[in-house]
Amino acid sequence: MKEGTGALHKIVVFMEMIKFSHTIFALPFALSGALLAAKGLPSAGQLFWIVLAMAGARTTAMGLNRLIDAEIDARNPRTAGRAIPAGLIRKGTTLGFILASLALMLVAAGRLNPLCLKLSPLAVGFLVLYSFCKRFTSLAHVVLGICLAAAPIGAWIAIRGSVDAPALILGAAVLFWVAGFDILYALQDLEFDRKAGLHSIPVALGVEGSLWMARLFHLVMVALLLGLFITMQLGGFFMAGIVVSAGMLLYEHWLLRNGDLAKLDAAFFNMNGYISIAILVFTAADVLVK
Repeated sequence: MKEGTGALHKIVVFMEMIKFSHTIFALPFALSGALLAAKGLPSAGQLFWIVLAMAGARTTAMGLNRLIDAEIDARNPRTAGRAIPAGLIRKGTTLGFILASLALMLVAAGRLNPLCLKLSPLAVGFLVLYSFCKRFTSLAHVVLGICLAAAPIGAWIAIRGSVDAPALILGAAVLFWVAGFDILYALQDLEFDRKAGLHSIPVALGVEGSLWMARLFHLVMVALLLGLFITMQLGGFFMAGIVVSAGMLLYEHWLLRNGDLAKLDAAFFNMNGYISIAILVFTAADVLVK
């Protein structure tokens, strides 16, 4: 009984450590990519394996990040309470969860189609690269964007078995969306990163420059969604989704307009979760009504 309780507790600690609930940021975009690729509703089997592949990939990525950054997290007052530096979970246990998640991703990719499986090592490579980026480049935010851009592109490949222009456009939109909000998120570690010799756009550009860079990235995201609308000749529902998402992005940046990080949680967690869900809902409405 105690062993079972202990195992369950470790799973709960690990899931909390990697913020598993934040899978909501990328999963709706993956499902949007699947809907657009299928021009309707994919099969239940395809959706099942896409969701498992997404969950496995994100869990692998976040687990790696927490494991690789454990010593840095221990020195940062904001992150010292995370599970590994706080001694709530061992590095070996974390590695075990990472390997299990990686296996899940690979199995799911193999069940979807051969191209998904062949491209899996490339995705894993970017997942590993991201965790080391802040040690040598300010572009870690962009690499994170590339990692999450794999969600809609991978889902498209899962349905079509090919890499096509619409998938790349949607993936690029996700890239700039993620990179933009990750710049905002990194503002809270600006002083620590400077002292620790770590790299980020906030370290390179300061608060004001970072706010403008994030705004530019999100403007590019909206432009790419408009490009997808034109390329795929989508309808009014999808356009409504773009307008709603743009409105939420404007509100996100308005909350942080003076560099006031007291509102970061509302801007980062709430707005970006709503944006991804809005894109999925309006994409589904557009595709399924047609």
